[in-house]
Amino acid sequence: MTTRRLTRDQLVGGIVLIVIGLVALVMQFVDMESVGVYVLPALAIIFLVWGLVARQIGPIIPGGILAGLGIGTLLIAGPWQLPADVDEGGVFLLAFALGWVLITILSVFVSEKVHWWPLIPGVILGIVGFAILYGGIFDDVLASLAYVGPAILILIGLYLLLRPRPRPTQ
Repeated sequence: MTTRRLTRDQLVGGIVLIVIGLVALVMQFVDMESVGVYVLPALAIIFLVWGLVARQIGPIIPGGILAGLGIGTLLIAGPWQLPADVDEGGVFLLAFALGWVLITILSVFVSEKVHWWPLIPGVILGIVGFAILYGGIFDDVLASLAYVGPAILILIGLYLLLRPRPRPTQ
């Protein structure tokens, strides 16, 4: 009889499917309202552990996004619910931004190069969340970006279309 050894990817994939199945089964017997806020954080943990164990960036990306969404959900509707006077939209966006930043941080451990690109949506979401949360002058800046942002995109697009290009050498 030949024994077959599982690869690390097969092992992690099998464990992930078993955990998701167990969580789905338990949710059939537990009050969904109390468990529902834990679905996103649980999925985030599964993907993050998978990415760290397999040393692959692929699962880290959805894991970081789900972590930000999950923390935001817990801060708004879960056991860590914030006081009523706190603007939930700003808090949620800041938590979501942290999830994107987490991707960059964890990429140090699973990839040969640091993935800086998740900081782009992370910083943008963080700035918008901060502006919503603290209002005042930040609201004015955010409102002015509604006009300036599209104009900047139009100018960049025109530059890309109209810029002089070097002729190919033959």
